[in-house]
Amino acid sequence: MVETDGPDVCACERCPALVESRSRIVNGVGPADAALCFVGEAPGANEDEEGEPFVGRSGSVLDDALRDAGLARADVRITNCVRCRPPENRDPRAEELDSCADFLDREIEHVDPDLIVTLGKVPAQRVLDRDVAITKEAGSVVDARLGGESRRVLLCLHPAATLYDRSQRESFADAIGKASALVGASESDQARLGDY
Repeated sequence: MVETDGPDVCACERCPALVESRSRIVNGVGPADAALCFVGEAPGANEDEEGEPFVGRSGSVLDDALRDAGLARADVRITNCVRCRPPENRDPRAEELDSCADFLDREIEHVDPDLIVTLGKVPAQRVLDRDVAITKEAGSVVDARLGGESRRVLLCLHPAATLYDRSQRESFADAIGKASALVGASESDQARLGDY
């Protein structure tokens, strides 16, 4: 059984393991006409609890990077490839990504962003439909066919990468800054991402 309302999924039981592990479906947040859409992998424990993507430590890193790039979280769309928390925060399986693929495609079509930013390897591979060496390709902009349309996609590290490896902070900040510039956000008050 699947129920949707615009880009939101109201009910879904396609993936038994995810249905069992989730407490709720975590839909994307932000304007339905945002110029910038961030796509993560799947909800974690905090996201499952609060019902919003990127609200834990990774969310704080993302929020800080957005602010430093002259963007507000309220002005961008943030979503995930998979809308239900995988058990023990494991990576979503291929069949789970496939089961949720039409939800992400529908959301991107509905929002029609100028730029999609993939946060990490899993969403980059899902959106581009190919293997991605994310640390080498972070910051690159490519075209991808999504929902029958060609879309610009900027590849970015997952914010958690900066928590586990401080040397990744500059790459992450640079990619968020590039995303801001590509959608024409004000550069007058942008600052370099400092220690956070």
